[in-house]
Amino acid sequence: MSTYEGLYDFGLTELEEERAVRLHEQNINIDLLFQGPLSPNAIPESVSEKIKVLCEPYKDEPMIYSSMPAKMITKLSASGEIAEYKSEWYKSGITAGNRELHLESLESMITSMAEVQLQFDSADWLVKALTAEDIRAAKRNGHKAGIITAQETDGLGTNLDLLDVLHNFGLRILQLTYNNQNQIGAGCAEQSNAGITNYGRRFIERLNKLGIIVDTGHCGKQTTLDACQYSKTPVIASHTGVEAIYPHMRCKSDEEIIAIAKTGGVIGIFAMPWFVHEDPNHTTIDHVLDHIEYVIRLVGVDHVGIGTDWPMSDVLWSLVYFKEHIAPKLGFAKGDGPSTETVAGLEKYSYFINFTRGLVARGYTDEDIAKIMGGNWLRVFEEIWG
Repeated sequence: MSTYEGLYDFGLTELEEERAVRLHEQNINIDLLFQGPLSPNAIPESVSEKIKVLCEPYKDEPMIYSSMPAKMITKLSASGEIAEYKSEWYKSGITAGNRELHLESLESMITSMAEVQLQFDSADWLVKALTAEDIRAAKRNGHKAGIITAQETDGLGTNLDLLDVLHNFGLRILQLTYNNQNQIGAGCAEQSNAGITNYGRRFIERLNKLGIIVDTGHCGKQTTLDACQYSKTPVIASHTGVEAIYPHMRCKSDEEIIAIAKTGGVIGIFAMPWFVHEDPNHTTIDHVLDHIEYVIRLVGVDHVGIGTDWPMSDVLWSLVYFKEHIAPKLGFAKGDGPSTETVAGLEKYSYFINFTRGLVARGYTDEDIAKIMGGNWLRVFEEIWG
C-alpha cells in the first residue's frame, strides 16, 4: 500500500497503485513553475503568526507588505526554522523545480539574486541546475535541483548585456512578458494583442545565443506566435492551460500550442483553480489532467509537461491580502485569483504523486508518463543548455 499522503480517488487497483509509486520514484519529475515546496497547508500556524507580527510595520506599503511573507518564509526555511521546507519537497517526489528571480527593477533583481542564492547555500541537498546533467545527477544522488527562471523583464530596460550577467548567475529560462505590455511584446492581458517589438526580436536573439530558454507563459497570442517564428531554439510555455477547455486569458489557443510544438518546445500545464475550470471551489486534479490530455491529442505526448504555479509558498492571510489589494494592479480581473483556493488532489506539493497516479488511471504507458512528468522538459534542457 502506498505511503504517500493526500491520495486523490482515481479508483486504482492495488497493482496500479504499486505501478504509480514505482514510476513516480524512478522518473525525473519536474515542476517548471514550482512555487513550493511549502504551501499554506504545510506551514505551521506558529510560523504564520510570527510572520504576521514581523510584517505589521509595513502595512501602509501594500507592495512591500504583500511580498514580505514569501521572503520571510525563504529566510526561515534557510535557517532551518521551517523543517517542512525539506520534508515537503522530498515527500513530493519532485526532482527539479524552478527558483524564481524577480526582474521588475534593478533593486528587485539584486535582492532576489541574493534570496535565490541563499536557498542553494543553505541546503546541501539543493543544487543549482546549469545543465540537464545537473538534474540527472541530482536524481542519482538523492538531491533536488533548482532551475533559475524569471517571469518579467522590466528591470532590464534595453540593456541586453544584463542577460549575460544573469546567465552567468544561473538564469536558464526567461519569460518575455508578464500580463501587460513591455518593451519586448504584449502580455496576455493587453487588448491590442500586439506582437514582438523590434527590440524584442533582438532580445530573443540574445537569449538564443546565451542558451536561455524563451518562455511565453504569460505572453499574448501574437507575442507567442512571433516568439515561435523568431526563436532559433525550442520555445516553451512554462505554465499555461488550454483555451479550448477554459477560455481564460492565461490559456493558450490551439494555434499557439501547435506553434510551440513545431519549435520542438513544451506546453506546461498549471494547477491554478481559476484558470483551468469555471468553478475554483470545485476544481480537481482531473480538470488539470484534462488540459494535459488535450495537448497530447493536439500535438502529441512529446510536447506537454507540468508547471503547477500553485499553491503558493505563502501564508493564508497574505494570499487574501494579495487578491484584494495587489492582483488588480497586475492585470488580474476582480475575483480572478490568486487567493486561497486549491486544486483537489494538489492542496500540498507532497501530493504531487497524484499526477502520476492520474496518468496511470488514464491508461498511459510507462514511457509516456516519464515524458509528461519531466522527460519532455529535460529533452529541451539538453538541447539548449547541453
